[in-house]
Amino acid sequence: MRTIRTRRIRTTWVALAVIAALGVPALPAATASAATAQTTACPTGWGSLPKVRSTATATPVENIRTGRHACYDRMVVDLPGAGKAGLGYSVRYVKQLYQDGSGRPIPVGGGAVLEVRVAAPAYDPETGAPTYPGRVSRPLPGVDLTGYRTFRDTRFAGSFEGETLVGLGVRVRLPFRVQVLTDRIVLDVAHNWTGAR
Repeated sequence: MRTIRTRRIRTTWVALAVIAALGVPALPAATASAATAQTTACPTGWGSLPKVRSTATATPVENIRTGRHACYDRMVVDLPGAGKAGLGYSVRYVKQLYQDGSGRPIPVGGGAVLEVRVAAPAYDPETGAPTYPGRVSRPLPGVDLTGYRTFRDTRFAGSFEGETLVGLGVRVRLPFRVQVLTDRIVLDVAHNWTGAR
């Protein structure tokens, strides 16, 4: 029994050595190209229609940050201590961003504008003291979009009646998704519609 197993192992090694010497690919071409496509393709099925989660929290926004990824640019709204259940949002493309309350238009750079509405204040509900240092009509503090493929501009549009509003300027209208994770809302905007990296 042991002799048969040893012969099989030797035969396998000899076959692999011959294949390697001949320069034959280990995988069939169709399988190899499918594997390559899977590693380089990006998701594209998010669409660009409005995305809404109808719930709210009194836990305030404390930070808004961005990051670059292989397939998309990302914006994260941090609400420490909020958990997951009460995090609500409305994200949609708009022709113009308007400040809540005053209705004043806020210019946002880029070929398209996403209105990002978070159902949480950017201030302490008991004292009214700001919890996020954003200033209306100004870029988001601490956010530098140099080198981003999709994001072009950010504008803080204020916090009014328990909701916080941000304008996100993107290169053109592109697919996006919104996810709720523990203590944060995550917005990803794809680099393109085709899924190419």
